[in-house]
Amino acid sequence: MAERSFAKEVEQLRLPAGSEFRGEGILAVTKALLQSGVGYVAGYQGSPISHLMDVLADAKEILDELGVHFEASASEATAAATLAASVMYPIRGAVTWKSTVGTNVASDALANLASGGVTGGALVIIGEDYGEGSSIMQERSHAFAMKSQMWLLDPRPNLESIVKAVEDGFELSEASNTPVMLEMRIRSCHVHGRFTTRENRRPAFSLADALENPRRDTGRIVLPPASFAHEHEKVRDRWPAAVKFIRERKLNEFFDGDDAHADLGLILQGGLYNGVIRALQLLGLADAFGNSRIPLYVMNVTYPVIDDEVLAFCATKRAVLLLEEGQPDYIEQNLNTILRRSGVTTALCGKDVLPMAGEYTTQVMRDGIEAFLTTHAPRALESSAAVPAQAPTAVPITFHPKVRDLAAVVPPRPAGFCTGCPERPIFAAMKLAQAELGEHHISCDIGCHLFSILPPFNLGATTMGYGLGAASSSAFNVKSGKRSISVMGDGGFWHNGLTSGIANAVFNKNDGVIVIVDNFYSSATGGQDIPSSRADNPNRATKHPIEAAIRGAGVQWVRTIDRTYDVARVRDTLEEALTTSTDGPKVIIAQSECMLNKQRRVKPLFNKAVKAGERVVKERFGVDPDVCSGDHACIRLSGCPSLSVKDSGDPLKEDPVAHVDNSCVGCGNCGEVAEAAVLCPSFYRADIIHNPTAADRIKARVRGAVIGWLQRRRAARLARHAL
Repeated sequence: MAERSFAKEVEQLRLPAGSEFRGEGILAVTKALLQSGVGYVAGYQGSPISHLMDVLADAKEILDELGVHFEASASEATAAATLAASVMYPIRGAVTWKSTVGTNVASDALANLASGGVTGGALVIIGEDYGEGSSIMQERSHAFAMKSQMWLLDPRPNLESIVKAVEDGFELSEASNTPVMLEMRIRSCHVHGRFTTRENRRPAFSLADALENPRRDTGRIVLPPASFAHEHEKVRDRWPAAVKFIRERKLNEFFDGDDAHADLGLILQGGLYNGVIRALQLLGLADAFGNSRIPLYVMNVTYPVIDDEVLAFCATKRAVLLLEEGQPDYIEQNLNTILRRSGVTTALCGKDVLPMAGEYTTQVMRDGIEAFLTTHAPRALESSAAVPAQAPTAVPITFHPKVRDLAAVVPPRPAGFCTGCPERPIFAAMKLAQAELGEHHISCDIGCHLFSILPPFNLGATTMGYGLGAASSSAFNVKSGKRSISVMGDGGFWHNGLTSGIANAVFNKNDGVIVIVDNFYSSATGGQDIPSSRADNPNRATKHPIEAAIRGAGVQWVRTIDRTYDVARVRDTLEEALTTSTDGPKVIIAQSECMLNKQRRVKPLFNKAVKAGERVVKERFGVDPDVCSGDHACIRLSGCPSLSVKDSGDPLKEDPVAHVDNSCVGCGNCGEVAEAAVLCPSFYRADIIHNPTAADRIKARVRGAVIGWLQRRRAARLARHAL
């Protein structure tokens, strides 16, 4: 396995009641699950929730002691369907994944779960990947919660609130017979803090108990006529039960301000609390301990909205500002309806002073609160010790003339492949194949290989979802002079690419080319093992070849390349696939271990061997500056971060020459690309020997002597010609 190890951190999960727990938000969630008596946990890795899966995997011994079942699911849909165990039985279950993409995948199972309802507490922990640090389309999970009527928790980003939200989430689910979504924003996942622990609990009703005493209630199964009754049950029974629980248990929080600002108020999503307090501090309206001078209503439950609480908060206010990150403005519309139907005249501001879309950073919220107060309470700003904001007339740094001139020459730095990534030579080979056969339509997929869309490769036209690379080319299954090319990773293949891509292509006799990038792990999500991983995993079955699954699905034309760094072979195989007369899908499996995970695995072993005095060899590559022509075609075809430029040192060679810096991991891709493209012979390989033997030293002396003699002879010849 190559994922990050939390073996040391998980020991905190054993802390007894009354202890102080210190750590990261993800670890606190795990402890809260155990304190809540969870019976089973499942999920699918993905930022910002990947570490939760890794923590649970490393905590297997502790989970086994408590009788908690954990498994890494094949997809988010699999994880969501796991919650079926809580439909008929009073077992608490939790699942986790990256949202909103994971929620989209799991939507069918979640909709059925929310329709029939649950008996045991069902908690869906979603990593809300929204904002400037996101890697996906910008959407909110709030819409799904509203659509299926699943209650949505968005706790304040501190460990005490997060742990309480987990425990309250299970109880809320049981009180209302409804699955609950716990929204863990990026910063909540990685926030550090402390809380006082409670005792871990074994499940009150175990999975083994359920198997020994099976239950069945057709009223919980989504089948007519029960399915028609479920909708009414949601509104008639479950919603009022949820509202009652939220109100009585005070899941939402009220913070009083001072008397001078009692007629104003801020309503905010719980996850925005830290940023709002910082924005108020910058305006001089909150102290260093986080005490706000303006009253706050913090919605740790953003769905359902509690009408009574909103009315009670707004009744004595002239104006309130709602801070709701993202669009559409679901909560703002809801609050307007509540206030106007009740005849409350309090002015409600929101997206009129805050952006409709985009992350609400501290600066964004500071400006929005300032605009709100300028209109409704200018004296609040006059009396505050605000930190001066940037003058409105100041020119943003991005518009500075020197920055504009630099941007015209230097392109923005995009995300890219790691140094030595085995996927880079695949796309270099694809560019070479297209140089010979012309441009082709290329469908991309989610994963590291998606970086091929960016410079220097500039390949790929679309990406439609994880494992959907081949499916994205389905419409192009027409007779033409060219074939479509689609790409998917090994993680996406096992996620759903085998059925939606490969099996679909076989069934519809698709004539396109499918490239499966097999780097041995689910690399983009942290290096977790998958069915085709080569690692020995004591808890999961690995070493299931992708080729066997593909041939089992009916593909006849399959080529497996076991070393992607052989650029010429990858290019030739691509050209064969694009020109062969064979009907049906053509599948190329390009295999090489993810370099990042390989280095995680190899470096400790290498350092240990060096320290032990063993002879070990490390390969490095370089560029001969005397041979390099300076045209930089190698960089345009490789893009490796370790392949850079430097001054040639020759006054007659003005262009900088290519240079390999010290981040090189010795993959050899730069030289392979140069050879396959017939660029130049300037690349060389050097073997660095640690703890050399006597034979190594003798060889080095002999080689040094020969090379020295040749250099002296060459220098003498040059001197004679100069005369």
